[in-house]
Amino acid sequence: MTEARTDKAPLPVAAEAAPAAAAAAAAGHEAGAHWGHERLLSAATFALFVWLAVSLVRLPGFDHGTVTLWLRQPLAAVPMLLLVAITFKHLALGLIVVVEDYVHEAGARLAWLALIKFAAAFAAALALFCVLKTALGASAG
Repeated sequence: MTEARTDKAPLPVAAEAAPAAAAAAAAGHEAGAHWGHERLLSAATFALFVWLAVSLVRLPGFDHGTVTLWLRQPLAAVPMLLLVAITFKHLALGLIVVVEDYVHEAGARLAWLALIKFAAAFAAALALFCVLKTALGASAG
């Protein structure tokens, strides 16, 4: 049998238990928001790729002139710009999750995360520039 406590002093509680629990709850909320953001980007990317496929199939030809004339229309250029931006954001988020899950050394993780973010931003900017140049009618030469 166990003896009943006769003193009414509160039981000792670890001082770091409350902040640790709060940090875990915040991390869980952040992970949930991150997961939701990824799903939203996935749905948007899928919808825009379906739009692109349907749009290209409806073109009379795939020669440079036909595609250029099509891309100069605002209802083609704006979704194309969204497709480029969202696709590269989705790419970066996916690679960031892989690095965060599998690269355990802090310095290497930081280097990979910086490289992924820089490369995705650079590639997206380059693709956006190309779409804008075509949509706004600049010559190729």
